[in-house]
Amino acid sequence: MKTYLEIPEIEKMEAASQCMRDRLLNRMLARTGCRITEVISLTTDDVDLEHGLVKIIHLKRRVKLLCPSCGARLAKRDRYCNFCGRAVEVAGSEDKEQAKFRTLPVDVVTLGMIKQYIEKGGPVLKKDGKRYLFGINRHRAWQIVKECAQRAGLPELINPETGKKHYVSPHRLRDSFAVHAVKANDSGDGLRLLQVHLGHASFDTTARYRKVAGEEHRRWYDKLWKKRACDG
Repeated sequence: MKTYLEIPEIEKMEAASQCMRDRLLNRMLARTGCRITEVISLTTDDVDLEHGLVKIIHLKRRVKLLCPSCGARLAKRDRYCNFCGRAVEVAGSEDKEQAKFRTLPVDVVTLGMIKQYIEKGGPVLKKDGKRYLFGINRHRAWQIVKECAQRAGLPELINPETGKKHYVSPHRLRDSFAVHAVKANDSGDGLRLLQVHLGHASFDTTARYRKVAGEEHRRWYDKLWKKRACDG
């Protein structure tokens, strides 16, 4: 049972797409490694055709817990306020949406597809006055990826951490990008660049793809028996 998609399998998904929009959606997910929310949020203004770059906006919702008595900041496990000392039965909360930006390079072929798609009128104009590349919601994007994978005859993938089987999804394309990157360069510098590219806050999150790729595990295992094989 496979845990991630190989590049030829993703190319089959692209070929199985029924329209230019769906093909570009699969391509963008697989060639940039972006989250699905990041890709469907792309507007024509986010694409720099001249320099081959896309601006990615990642919105993250953060909930701040507050003392109901004095308004001081609380940690999740606080039962008493460190500022006023009063017991906290039900903490107050304050929702904030934080936007993070990063600029990513795009390969020449994908860039050409984006240009052709824009020229043919693919982007959708929304009420906010922006022209979105795809103009679809998260649910529809998941459906498109799943349907393209099924038409391409791709099997379900197994989650290496839980052992559960899943249909091919947008996040599995992100995984495929990360594993492909690790296989190409699993040095410290390579992983740091991958962390920046994927927008991971923690390096540990990026390093987990070494385990998925299997390269680090394989080298470790081979070293265990290399000396014994030579002695034998």
